[in-house]
Amino acid sequence: MSLIITNRKISLLWLTMLVSLCYTSFSAQNSALFEQAKEQYKAEKYQEAISNWSKIVESGSHSAALYFNLGNAHYKLNQIGPSIYYYEKGLRLDPNYADIKNNLAFAQNATIDAIEPLPETVFSKWYKSISGITNYNGWAILSVSCSFAFVILFLLYYYSFSERRKRLLFVGSLLSLFLLLGAVVFAFKTYDDFTKDRPAIVFAESTEVKSEPSLGSAPAFTLHEGTKVQILQIEDEWLHIIIADGKEGWLPASDVKQL
Repeated sequence: MSLIITNRKISLLWLTMLVSLCYTSFSAQNSALFEQAKEQYKAEKYQEAISNWSKIVESGSHSAALYFNLGNAHYKLNQIGPSIYYYEKGLRLDPNYADIKNNLAFAQNATIDAIEPLPETVFSKWYKSISGITNYNGWAILSVSCSFAFVILFLLYYYSFSERRKRLLFVGSLLSLFLLLGAVVFAFKTYDDFTKDRPAIVFAESTEVKSEPSLGSAPAFTLHEGTKVQILQIEDEWLHIIIADGKEGWLPASDVKQL
């Protein structure tokens, strides 16, 4: 029996070592591809650089820096749709990546569609500024932390004898309770926003948005390469989309690429 257990431990150790070696080799290969692509980019061999960086993405490795470089290479080839797509992908991984924001603005200026976003209410601006502090996981962690803080502070208040200390602990427990409630609300709301958020970028040079999911339906408006849309519904090979100015319609799924 002990021999079987020992053999299992040895097998597990060898398996762990093998996985570790494979991961190290895999990472080294991706690093080599990344550096090779950087040199190709410097030599203005943009398509070759895109090919190598795309291999890294296909291998399952993702980073804001990788998408930033892919966006730059596509922009150099005047491929506006793909460049905006990769810049947006990078920002989803790192919303504070300043270089991506800057280059995305340049790429968006090269698009044909000039879409004026709907005006935001004060409440909407306030919500965006606060909810953007962290994602729904962060708000969930904060709510758990606040619940622990509330329980601890309330227990300390309950068993404290000093009047001054009791007053401070009571105020602290109330604050933690309000923070807890706020964090819970933001956790649920940001998760709901995340599940409903289905942005896509138009890759077709030009696409006619229809009033119904049918080629024979009346055209509503036209969109061009690089425009960002929000997917509301998927029906067979058609997407029900809305753009920043509130216009809605249907377009073929093949004309856009979802982020």
